[in-house]
Amino acid sequence: MEDDRADVNPDSIPELEMIYADMELMKERFAKLLLGEDMSGGGKGVCSALALSNAITNLAASVFGEISRLEPMPPDSKARWRKEIDWMLSVTDHIVEFVPSKQNTNGIMMEIMVTRQRSDVHTNIPALKKLDAMLMECLDNFKDQNEFTYASKDDAGAKSQKKREEEKWWLPTPKVPPNGLSDVTRKWLQFQKDSVNQVLKAAMAMNSHTLTEMEIPESYIDGLPKNGRASLGDTIYKNITVDHFDPDHFLSAMDLSSEHKILDLKNRIEASVVIWRRKMTNKDGKSGWGSGVSIEKREQFEDRAETILLILKHRYPGIPQSALDVSKIENNRDVGHAVLESYSRILESLAHKVMSRIEDVMHADNLAQNPSGDPKRNPLKDSASMASGKFPSAKEELEKLNLSDAPTSMTLSDFMGWTLDNEKESKQELSNGTETTTEQLAKQPSATNSKKLSYLEKLDTLGGRSPSARQ
Repeated sequence: MEDDRADVNPDSIPELEMIYADMELMKERFAKLLLGEDMSGGGKGVCSALALSNAITNLAASVFGEISRLEPMPPDSKARWRKEIDWMLSVTDHIVEFVPSKQNTNGIMMEIMVTRQRSDVHTNIPALKKLDAMLMECLDNFKDQNEFTYASKDDAGAKSQKKREEEKWWLPTPKVPPNGLSDVTRKWLQFQKDSVNQVLKAAMAMNSHTLTEMEIPESYIDGLPKNGRASLGDTIYKNITVDHFDPDHFLSAMDLSSEHKILDLKNRIEASVVIWRRKMTNKDGKSGWGSGVSIEKREQFEDRAETILLILKHRYPGIPQSALDVSKIENNRDVGHAVLESYSRILESLAHKVMSRIEDVMHADNLAQNPSGDPKRNPLKDSASMASGKFPSAKEELEKLNLSDAPTSMTLSDFMGWTLDNEKESKQELSNGTETTTEQLAKQPSATNSKKLSYLEKLDTLGGRSPSARQ
């Protein structure tokens, strides 16, 4: 190393030292992966897929943490994330599949098999990188805003608000002006929330799809009860097998007051779905349904259970993973699935945290405008209901992001300039685009509705796209 440094410019030595340090760190990271996290080298480590999944999860936890404030990431943390996540994702460059191809040999066309990156990895890794970049950009956008800050622990206003926010005692309290945020900032915050919500839904859909592709471990199946009723319990079983089933009515009858109770319900329903599927495919010889239950009824009950699971996932994205998901991840041997699942999971978690911090500021703004009229929020109940409908797929959510005319993220100053430009453009189109007389306009009151909406007006129509405050 010393001989190499003798031939280089002294000014480049710090850069070389950084490269050498990165090389040593990379060696350490990949050594842990090869050892399966068993540093004794005794062969008791986990498989490569789980080791890589844990490495990505631990990296995100150490870099991002809780995301307690809406502010840009420190430059060193952002650089570390970019560098080390690229190291982890580099493994996927060598996950390939064989595909047929034609080759001209001496004028003769021959069909041969060639390798290319596996299709699911080739499609989803770039999409996840895009979602990652959008979240980083969203946090960067908060560097210019100065209307809200975070109160200190000794602040009297913070103490009074903390009484309303006991479920978040460890987080700093947002502090807004006495009369609340300005209208532009309020709409800009809503715009940021809608943008992050799109990222959240795309990451959630991608993670759900990847978990679905993983096989159910035999160890999980061996621990299941003998039938769906035993898994659900009599009360839940009766509510899910009634003649006229309504998902919202079912959930309103359940106790969803804490994360533990929601997770317990999810575990019970997922277990029952696995049991019912195995019985319908004759993979489970255990008796439990009785001869009076038809195949159509079994399929109907399974569909109802899956609908409830989709609603729970959509309504409570911050809930920990279910027993089935944990079992799949721990027993998965597919490295490609491990990378896609862990990367989408941490992006889903990060998007949920950013959305929660935005909602914290919105809640503080509501309190400033109406100090006595807003009850204590429950992060598990303040959620938009989804009575029915198909859970969004990863492809659909990514297409929405790609085809959206509006930018997915912008700073407050950019947002203000955007609205002014759009308002001017709307006025110009209204004055120059039509040569209608005043009398004709009076006879056609709907003519103004055809003009291009300003971006502020577009934002007003986005209310239904984003769930209400979760935390």
